[in-house]
Amino acid sequence: MGLSSIFPSFFFLVFLALFIIEVHVQAQNLIFNVVKYGARPDGISDNTKAFNIAWNKACSSEGGNVVLVPNGLFLVGPLFLNGPCKGPITFHIQGILRAPADASSRDQDHWISFQYVDGLSIYGGGSLDGQGSSAWSYNTCLKDPHCKPLPATMRFDFVTNSTINHITSINSKGSHIILFGCNSFTIHNIKISAPGDSPNTDGINIGNSKNILIFDSEIATGDDCISMSPGSKTINITNIKCGPGHGISVGSLGGIPNEDVVDGVLVTNCNLTGTSNGLRIKTKANPSYPTTVSNLTFQQILVYNVANPIIIDQQYCPSKDCKPGASRVGISDVRFRTITGTTSTRVAVNLLCSSAKPCEEIELRDINIAYDGLPRGPATSSCSNVYGVAYGIQNPPPCIRRSL
Repeated sequence: MGLSSIFPSFFFLVFLALFIIEVHVQAQNLIFNVVKYGARPDGISDNTKAFNIAWNKACSSEGGNVVLVPNGLFLVGPLFLNGPCKGPITFHIQGILRAPADASSRDQDHWISFQYVDGLSIYGGGSLDGQGSSAWSYNTCLKDPHCKPLPATMRFDFVTNSTINHITSINSKGSHIILFGCNSFTIHNIKISAPGDSPNTDGINIGNSKNILIFDSEIATGDDCISMSPGSKTINITNIKCGPGHGISVGSLGGIPNEDVVDGVLVTNCNLTGTSNGLRIKTKANPSYPTTVSNLTFQQILVYNVANPIIIDQQYCPSKDCKPGASRVGISDVRFRTITGTTSTRVAVNLLCSSAKPCEEIELRDINIAYDGLPRGPATSSCSNVYGVAYGIQNPPPCIRRSL
């Protein structure tokens, strides 16, 4: 048998093998369309049952399966979408999901909850409408420090190796996205939107989670665009447009005993516009419990008309009824590098650290922030109990001390 007869047979066998593999893979990736299970995209029908059925079938089937939400307006929730699943799972949102606006919808801590899922992917170009305006007037957290938070649009508990991309979240009742106990989670190319005066509508809230990557997204809220609570470790935030909102925050910290530390945060190439704070670390003063925050870098940040562009606040008191005291949270090894733009308040760099635990190893490098308000004048710095170094351009002039 010559080579000319061997090669056609060989390539046919290769093609046949690849065809069999492709058919097998397709057979293992089933699509569970919520409409097939009774969902009606009319914006009126309650589709909670249909969504739960589709999720449970996809989760309990072998392979990497897809829950499909096609085009249309689906009223749904609250949803408890739990694992573990038998394989990776995709929540493919093409249409609009709308939260209920009745009183009972305010009783949960979430609208859509994912728990104990490994390999979750949420994408599709669709939107989630939290109907927050129906609930914001019931937010009492500014008066009551023990208030019950309003529902988050999406809450992820102990979700690993997962992604969210090309999704829009509109008008959450509470936070838009909460990550708790998550590991290896990527969020990119999303859009988050709520009015600047909507209460506690954090964009992305991270707690007790590690290896989190957030990039190429737009966040406009009535609270922090991104906040990192205790236990946030190895967080990378890149190319975020933030505003309105309260800026990008670490904390608050030290409010309860035995909090985990915050360690390894990188925030780079972000734009903040019209926010009430810029880059902020906040800790409680009284009561205050010991913990630490360290190894933080904020670099290549553009601020425009931002109040408090660079701020460490160790007297953080959102309810305004706190008692004077000294924070016991240790802050060290924090770098602010190449922060430029304008501030709407005279104090552009405000480092208010604790007398009990002074801030250490704080670096200011190439800070150039001009005051853009009335009466005209230069921007200033304010420091207490802070030690570190300053390099390069310094506008306003630095006030940190070089050593203890």
